[in-house]
Amino acid sequence: MNINEKIADFEVEAYHQDETKLIKSKDYRGKWLVIFFYPADFTFVCPTELEELADHYEEFKKMGVEVMSVSTDTVYAHKAWHDQSETIKKIQFPMLADPTGNLARQFGVYIEKEGLAWRGTFIIDSDGVLKAYEVHDNSIGRSVKELIRKIKAAQFVAKHGDQVCPASWEEGEETLKPGLDLVGKI
Repeated sequence: MNINEKIADFEVEAYHQDETKLIKSKDYRGKWLVIFFYPADFTFVCPTELEELADHYEEFKKMGVEVMSVSTDTVYAHKAWHDQSETIKKIQFPMLADPTGNLARQFGVYIEKEGLAWRGTFIIDSDGVLKAYEVHDNSIGRSVKELIRKIKAAQFVAKHGDQVCPASWEEGEETLKPGLDLVGKI
């Protein structure tokens, strides 16, 4: 999968709002997506990341972004974790089940010898086009604050195609308009 290419459509089962559902990526066209892979339920770093996502879920929704977490666990494991963990009970977004690893393979984050996924985060625009991604070693947690910053930058550029966002750009700060007049002046 490459930047600025459409993701392949997928259908997977998910645990969402106390039930199992079939999630079809094509049903989310018109919305931005965050696909958030993590290695496994009932682990250590994963609940810290998922809690941070859950705590910011309303902010994502206000930005027109749907969040989907994914692990190679089943929907039944997701439900059991949800029922047992106060942290995971906060989750309002779909928890996708990928026990075959097919979705993780599609996104290039499947660890064949372990049957788990790397910590991969994928930002997909409203047309289903991959705009940004990051993949971490499973011992390194991610930052939701940085994820939100990147989404805001990607959405700004999508709206203002003649401008780009410099390093560490935050919403409301100056952007750049590429052109020969900037060459060697930054």
